[in-house]
This record gives sequence, C-alpha cells and structure tokens, in this order.
Amino acid sequence: MSGPDLQIVRDVDQVDVDAISDLLDAVSAHDGHEALGEHKWLDLVHGGRRGLVGIVAREPGHPHVVGYAHISRTGSDQWGLEVVVHPEHRGIGIELMLARTALGEVGAAGGGHVHMWVFKPTDIHDGLAHRLGLRRGRDLLQLRRPLDGLPDPVLPEGISLRAFRPGVDDDAWLRVNNRAFRHHPEQGAWDADTLRQRIGEDWFDAAGFLLAVDAGDGLAGFCWTKVHPDDRLGEIYVIGVDPAHEGTGLGKALVLAGLQHLAGVGMPEGMLYVDASNKRAVALYERLGFHVDHVDRAYVTDVAPLGTVPAEG
Repeated sequence: MSGPDLQIVRDVDQVDVDAISDLLDAVSAHDGHEALGEHKWLDLVHGGRRGLVGIVAREPGHPHVVGYAHISRTGSDQWGLEVVVHPEHRGIGIELMLARTALGEVGAAGGGHVHMWVFKPTDIHDGLAHRLGLRRGRDLLQLRRPLDGLPDPVLPEGISLRAFRPGVDDDAWLRVNNRAFRHHPEQGAWDADTLRQRIGEDWFDAAGFLLAVDAGDGLAGFCWTKVHPDDRLGEIYVIGVDPAHEGTGLGKALVLAGLQHLAGVGMPEGMLYVDASNKRAVALYERLGFHVDHVDRAYVTDVAPLGTVPAEG
C-alpha cells in the first residue's frame, strides 16, 4: 500500500476548512469527544495565528481527508500540535507521518518547545510519543460535579460581581487574564483578536461571564462560563484571579458563583479543566465536590531550528 499524500496548508480557505471539518465530525462521532481542541479549531476557521500550519493527509481512492495535523504558535518559542486520523485509517502509520512532518515544520520555522495534545491518552499514544522522541508533559484533568446542593459564594469584603461588558471591559480583562496565567503557554498569551473571536462565537453569553470588581482596585478576577446544551453540561471555561488578590478566598467564591449561574440556566452538571500539577487548585475543586472524569495529556519536546548541528557529547 502506498502512503498518503500530504499537503501543507498555510493559507486556509473554505474548501480546506470544509474538508477538514468532515474529518473532525467523523472522528468526534467515533471517539465521543471533540476531535480538535477549541484553540486550534478557532485558529483554523479564523485563518490562524501567526505560524499556523495545517498538514492534510489524503489516501488515493478515498474521497475524504484521512488525517490532519495542526500546528500553531502559542508564544514566541512555544508550539501546540494536534494530530487527527480518521477511524478507518488508524494504525497504519498516518499518525506517525503527520506528526513527524509537523515537527519538521516547527524546525523549519525556527524551532521551539512543542506540546502535542492527546485527548484521553492510552498506551498507544505513549508508544507513538516514544517513537517521536517526545516525553510526557502536562496532564490536564477534566473534573465534573452535579449542580445541585451548591453552597452560596462568600465574596471578600469590597468585592462585587457583575456581567462582562463587551467592548468596555476587554482591555481590563486581558490584563488580568494574562497576569493570572503568566506562566501558562496557551491562556497567558491572549490578545484583543483572540478575545473578539470568542465573543463572536454562537455560544457566548455575557451574562455568564462574571467579573469580580474591587471597589477601590478595579478588576480582581473573573469566572467565564460556557453552556454545552447538547451534552446538558455547563463549563467553567476560564477562571482567574489577579495575583494581587490571591489567597483571599476569591477563587472559591468565583467557582461557586459560576456553578450557580450554570445551574440557573438549567444545566444539571458542571465541569472544568485543571492542570494535574496545580495541586492547590485540584484540592480546592475536590473539596467543592468535583471528581475526575478523564485525563488529556501533552507530550513535549524541544525542536532545534532546521540546520542546527547537534553538539558533540
């Protein structure tokens, strides 16, 4: 059997998006979860951040795309990678070919630190990562809890909650978000365009984007929620506290306020994502009744710029 034909796409047009979307729909239906992470999906449909590269795999004789690798910068020397392969074409080397090609593209673009994200990893993914020279990096926990029996949030003195105002609160929110996630490779690099893209999504509801405002100090934190009506699931999409307000109990209050909002719009269950290494946050969520639903994983490596000669040992 001949290998797939790979097409490297840098300027994504609607034909590419439609073909890739068909693949993602088939994978999502088979695997029971979204095939491509939200950040990368929005990169794709909105034309991409600086450095976006898509690699499309087609098999002769098959009318549909059989695989897709998505690479995008998440910082000056940080890259995110995801690989998606059609259920009927797995286990024959397409995953390996796409990932190797993607890592080569990172090297050609100057190299850097790569996170290859995998949803619900198995031993197969560990083996693929080993063949690629990647190691286990971040584990991301999806936590869930039912939305009945919620205690009331207790806000620190001087703090009040209100809804986000698009076009008014954008700059203040970006400052606090990027301060709160200053060490986070994806969430800490948001800009005005990224925020506008999210506000423009069909699911966006300003009433579920809660801001914690300090009467004397401005924006202190936030809890941005998202509703998944088909799954009857409410998500704490992003939650953050300005470093100046850490340790005040504001984080706990914002979690409960967000969950109460989701319960109020009829969601029976809530969920959020948290890095497994963030022991303090995980402990808080467990005390609030969350349990682990599943784990997603980033495999990581450092790619040298193309043409670099390795140092002798």
